[in-house]
Formats: sequence, C-alpha cells, structure tokens
Amino acid sequence: MKADLTPTSLTCEMLHAPLGLTVTEPRFGWIVESEKRDQVQSAYRILVSDTVETLCADQGTLWDSGRVTTRKTAHIPYAGRPLHSDQRCFWKVRVWDGDGRSSAYSAAAVWQMGLLTLDEWVGVWIGINSQPEPELDMNPGVMLRRDFAVAKPVVRATLYATAKGIYRPRLNGQRVGDIELAPGWTDYSKRHQVQAYDVTRIVQLGDNVLGILLGDGWYSGYLGFQQLRAYYGSHPRALAQLIVHHLDGTVTVVATDEAWTAALGPILYSDIQMGEHYDARRELPGWDVAEYDDATWQPVIAEPLDPQVILEGQRDQPIRVNEEIHPLEITQPTPDTYIFDIGQNFAGKVCLSVSGEPGTAVRLRYGELLEPDGSLHTANLRSARATDTYVLRGGNTEVYSPHFTYHGFRYVEVTGYPGSPTHQSVIGQVMHNAMPETGTFKCSNPMVNQLWRNILWSQRSNFLSVPTDCPQRDERLGWTGDAQIFCRTASFNMDVAAFFTKWMLDLTDAQTSDGAFTDVAPQIKGLSKGAPAWGDAGIIIPWTLYRVYGDTTLLERNYEAMKAWMRYIGEANPLHLRTKRLHNSYADWVSLERGTSAEQIATAYWARIARMMAEIAAALGHENDAEYYAETYAEIRQTYIAAYVHPDGAIETDTQTAYVLALDNDLLPEALRPAAAERLARIIEHHNDHLATGFLGTPALCFVLGENGYLDLAYRLLTQETYPSWGYMIKNGATTMWERWDAYTHAEGIHNPGMNSFNHYAYGAIGEWLYRVVAGINVGQPGYGHSLLRPRPGGGLDYASATYRSVHGTLHCGWRRSDDGLHVDVTVPANTTATLELPADNPHTVQEGDGPASEAEGVQFVRYARGKVVFGLASGQFRFLVPRT
Repeated sequence: MKADLTPTSLTCEMLHAPLGLTVTEPRFGWIVESEKRDQVQSAYRILVSDTVETLCADQGTLWDSGRVTTRKTAHIPYAGRPLHSDQRCFWKVRVWDGDGRSSAYSAAAVWQMGLLTLDEWVGVWIGINSQPEPELDMNPGVMLRRDFAVAKPVVRATLYATAKGIYRPRLNGQRVGDIELAPGWTDYSKRHQVQAYDVTRIVQLGDNVLGILLGDGWYSGYLGFQQLRAYYGSHPRALAQLIVHHLDGTVTVVATDEAWTAALGPILYSDIQMGEHYDARRELPGWDVAEYDDATWQPVIAEPLDPQVILEGQRDQPIRVNEEIHPLEITQPTPDTYIFDIGQNFAGKVCLSVSGEPGTAVRLRYGELLEPDGSLHTANLRSARATDTYVLRGGNTEVYSPHFTYHGFRYVEVTGYPGSPTHQSVIGQVMHNAMPETGTFKCSNPMVNQLWRNILWSQRSNFLSVPTDCPQRDERLGWTGDAQIFCRTASFNMDVAAFFTKWMLDLTDAQTSDGAFTDVAPQIKGLSKGAPAWGDAGIIIPWTLYRVYGDTTLLERNYEAMKAWMRYIGEANPLHLRTKRLHNSYADWVSLERGTSAEQIATAYWARIARMMAEIAAALGHENDAEYYAETYAEIRQTYIAAYVHPDGAIETDTQTAYVLALDNDLLPEALRPAAAERLARIIEHHNDHLATGFLGTPALCFVLGENGYLDLAYRLLTQETYPSWGYMIKNGATTMWERWDAYTHAEGIHNPGMNSFNHYAYGAIGEWLYRVVAGINVGQPGYGHSLLRPRPGGGLDYASATYRSVHGTLHCGWRRSDDGLHVDVTVPANTTATLELPADNPHTVQEGDGPASEAEGVQFVRYARGKVVFGLASGQFRFLVPRT
C-alpha cells in the first residue's frame, strides 16, 4: 500500500533546476504533500544519476542515499561521487510515511554544474576601448561576434558567460535566454557571477555565430550618488565559453579569445542611472548569423583572467521581466508632450511601439509623480537622467525595449512621438530577481490590503541583484540597515533564501580587515562602515534566514565574519555601552521625533545581536561561544538599564523609539515593563494616535504594543489615515512605500527632492506584523517544522487571512467574525505540526468541524490559560469555531 505522501517541488541549492552551479556539494529540498491529516515523513531515499534513462530505471549512478530515517526535507547535502564541470545531473526522491509505507518516486529534477576551476576556462576577457559619448562620458554599446562550425550531431550545448559590465548573449540570430542585467552586481574586484544557458536547440549543424551585446552596467557606468563612473574599470569586457557535446562523445569548445571581432552599433550609450540612447538607423541586420560579412569589424582586446577573482555560478534567481502593465491613462500637458500613467510605481523599463520617418527621435523620461500642472516630477531623481531615446529607422512599426538600464517610475513622459500614441504604444515591463512569491494577505479593510500590495511592490522594485534603497534616483545602493529591518517581511512575501545568500557574499566581501561590516554592499568608496543597525545586518540577516528556512549552512559560512564584527564592537566598548566606533551613525533614520541618542540605539542593537549570536552559536554546536554571547547580552542589558532606565520605568530621551527598542530587546527589569509600555502608549496618544518613529523604531512598534497590552492602539496605528501614517500615504495615491512619512503632505507638498523616494521598502516592515499578528503565522522551530499560529483579531476588522509557502509547504491561517462567533481556518503542511492559540473563555465550547475541537482528528492536545485555548495540531486542514459568549 502506497503512502499518502507525495514529494513535490524539488529544489537544488534552493533553486528549481539550476544551471551552472559551482557548489560541489549542492543541497536538496522538497515538499511532501497529502490530503489527509497527521501525515509525516519518516524516511527518504534520493537517487542521483548522470542520465535520465538510468534514473528512470531507479539507478543512482552518482548517488544512492539509501533509506535515511529522518523527517528532514530541506538542506540535505549531496554525498555521492565527485561532481565535475559541465556535468548534468538528474535526481528524484521517494519518501516513507509514519507507518513505513513508501511513496512513488517524485518526478525527475535536473541541475547542471558550472565550470569549477579557473583552469577549465579556455576563454579570456574581450572587448574594445571605444570613445565615450562626450556629454555624459558614457561608453557606446559593443557588439562582439565569432563564427564557428559544428560538424557532428549535438547532444547537449551550454553557454557559460559573464561580463565586466552587462551583457546579452545571442546565437544564430536569436537572443539566448531572457535574463536582464546579467551578470548582476558584485564587487567585481573579488567575484563575478556566471550564468549558464542551455542552447542545445539553437546550435545547428554547419555554420554558427555566437554574439554578445555589451554595456557599461555597474562595472563602468554611473554608480551611487557621488556620480562615480568607471568605478571598477573604464570599459566593459565579456567572458564566454560554449561547450557542445556531440553524439559520438567528443566535445567542441568555443570561447572568447583574440579570434572574435567587434563593432559599434545602435546603442550610443546605455547606463543604469542615465538611460539608453538607441539609434535604429545604426543597426547591423544579420550581424549574429553566419551569412554576415564582418570584414570591416575590428579586432578585440583580449585580457587574461585574474586568479585572485572568483568566477562562480549565479546563486540567486536572475533578474527578468516578470510582468507587463498597460497604462491607465494618457494625458497631454503640452502639445508635443504625452504622459503615460502606468498606474503602478515599479522598477523596470517600457516597450515602445512606434512608426514614423527615419531619424525621428522619441524621448522617454521617467518619474514617480506629476507636478500640479500635470508635467513630470523629476527633481527627486537628482543627477540620474532616467531618459531613454529611440531614433527610428523608418518603415513598419518598430518595437523597442532598452537593453541595459532600468528605471523607477509610474509615469512616462513621451516627446517626439510621431502622430498620436495609444495605450498600446508604451507598455510597462516589471523587472526584479525572479523569486517565487510565497505570501498572501487580505482582510476586510481595503486600505490595509492596499498597504500589503504597496509593500510587495516596493520589494519587487528594489530586489534587483542587491536589496536597493530605491530604484529611481542616483543611488540604488545595497544599504545594509534598510535590508535587515525589511528582511523578515521580505521572507514572507517571496522566497528570498537564494537572493540573500548571494547578497551575504557581497556583505562579507565588503567586510574590512578589522572586522567592520559596511553601510552598503557591495561597498563603494566614499561610504562608511560600522554604523549601528547597518553593520549589524551581517548578523541579523543570517539569523533571520536561519529562523525562516532552517538553513545552518549560511550560519556556518558567515560565522567567523559575525564573530569578527562582535569583536570589532566589543574591543572598542569594554564598558558595554556602545559609544565608540559608531562612525556615520544614522540613528533612527528619518524619524519625526528628535532625541533618541545614537549611543542608546547602538547599545540596544548590540544587545539584539548578542542574543542572536548566542542562538547562532548554539545552533552550530559552539557551546562555549553560546555561553559567552549570552553573558555578553546580560552585561549589555545591565549596563543599559543603569545608564538609561529610570526607577519609575521612564527611559532616557523619552521617545517612542527609545521605548520600542528597550521593550523589544528586553532591556528593562521585568517589574518596570508595564510602566514603560504605558509611557509609550501615552506618548503615542499624545500625538493623537500617530507614530513618530523612523527606520529602526517602526518595525517593532506594533509588536511591542500588542505584546504589552495595547493591541487596540497598535491597530489604531495600522489603520490611521491622517498624517503621519501608512494610510496617509495610500490616501494620497501611493502604490509603493514612501521613504519618509513626509515625502508628501497637504501642508508642504512634495518634500525637498534631495532625498525623497516614493518607492522604498523600509516602512514596509509593518508587513511582518500583518502576517504574524493580524493573520497569526509565526515560526516555531527554524524552518517552520513547527509553527505558532496566533491570530489577534482587532482593529474593527471583520476578517483577515494569510498564506505562507514555507520550505515544508503552504501554511494558512484566517479568521472571520460572524453572528455565531469567531471562525478560524488553518492549514498545517504535511510533515509539520503547529500550536494554535485562540481567545476563548471555555475550551470545551470550541468546535472543529462538526464536533468538539478536543476530540477532532489531528488535535494532539488542548490547554487553557488566561482567556485563551491552545491546541496542538498535526498536519492537515482544520476549521474551528469559538462560539460567541
């Protein structure tokens, strides 16, 4: 008899069917699904083979794990024969249930290894040193090509490629893949990501042409707000290696070398901040097919690989165009200017459709807002021009989408358009790393639903290779503090495991020799290091990913870096007040209240990361370290209390953020917590139920209120619609999160454009509260092997519901009020358990399905304490009713 479990959703290194891995012991994961309650996995067997045929015959030619007794389904390392470069591997898994019955094998999954050592790279860096465009000092786009012949039938062909800059590969007249802005941003002096493309169906017998389009990107384009250009190098370069396997077992390799030729084409310049200028009259039709004559093309410059720079397979999902949006409205503020309202602020580009006379120049400018006269607001872009220009070749309808740039915008200003544009003339293309979306939320309050959507859209807009602060202006940097406060919300919305794993490499690459983490990653000159809450991201983010995904590998990989950061703080602050090495302390950034001292915030964050380090050390089995960091936390706590906590529970500086950080990090004597919480509530009520917190005080504000008896006040903050509040943003047209509470006000209009993004995820950290408190989904054991479901109805809501697809499957918790009581629907994934807490005066009256909850299948225990009933749940779907009393 077969098990009632089915293994699905197979992943390798947290990715689906990845190509080009350079991790030699990749980790496997899967989800087990069942329609029945109380289903667990008791064992698994993994087969890995080098051919589909042997795998279908249930042979693990590379690895047969045998039957392994465990409930574990994630982060299981490969332990078979050594893997080699360019090797394609096929795998599947079967599982056994709690009664020892086996499932069928899963469908086959695949991954492919990349080039594991520099010695296996035949290719070298190639490019040309072209003359930059004079006005903005930007390089033109470069076209590279190489003819080659294939004489024998092809079994498999893979292109491995990367660039110093941004590239787009082409083969036999076709674009290869759909990745945007490859290879992504890293510290190119230390590492490059390599993309792998399956081109088996594009390679043909006979003559072939491999082509590459090459642009400046982060490597040699404008970077940051200091108008840095050519930060890593003055001209872009490409590196590629095509490996073709033939039916007879032989291999053909085509790589970038001196035999390639180069030309300038229609891209006069292309820059991430400035935009792209494309002249279609300069196109070279057929340049990437075999019949093209490249006799007038110039030779390339070839440069050797640097043995000190790592070439590794891309660890995260690549950037793609993930969605297209048609405009809502077209206006015409002046006779020759059209404004397209896409209806949604986002990051990406547009697809332009146009026809007209040769040489007609259509200019596209991008912005987040309109001025009162209906014209485009661009002042907040600062030095970023954010302008694309397309020059028509003439003839039939021409379709253009920029190659090597992206913008943050809702509105597109179009000038020079021949004739009258339609709603089909400009279509928005949404770009971000193609992470699966894992969370949903909805409730009875339309404003709160819009808030959740705004949070998600700001995440989409700012997760492009690194977690940026904003997608529109001349910045777009990986600010570490912003990322750590939003990381938990981000992990509900999307599967960010691979994305942050990659970015943690950027952060450790940037760590200085004295142990300091930097304020941005990748680091650029002119920016500081070691800021409290910003540098602390080096601990907070790995800890968060461990809690969410149960991944200890990231902890192990970063453990010494985290310890170095703790030493960096500790050796400068022996008295356990964090007053030294604060560097460019940002304190409670863009807070509306003044007074919370930098040292006070820094010390609270030091306590926070010390507790996390104690948990991390324990998870890794470092018992002495765990004890040391627990003692460090205790010493910081006592010193903080002595320095900042008054005998009546008041906290020095008396600000909302001061109370939030003290309560959230347990920096008060237990007896004084009620007084401190009451003082926080009184301060908020004195502000007419408005918050005044900044980046650091806001994320925990509603949590602290709810945990200390002020849930109603937390809900009032959530649903507030007057300034300052989340609702105020939405009432004033926001479709993403604003960088500051006063980005726009009725009284002052648009804030000073010096720092005013309308698409910045930091204040979207409230999303965590929506999932964890309003809907009630909380992690119990790391990775959600056990979940804590604690919905807290309130705020005048009639219902709320959320889902979250964890590494074990989809959790659901939703509630609604009705005449007969509180209905609560719960789904606990197979192979996991949960604890459900419900408000109830009498546990015996709670129903599940058609009978008493205490007698329902899958209810493992019932406890009652202080007005709530606690159920222990096995896996399955449950429907509870708490009768009205």
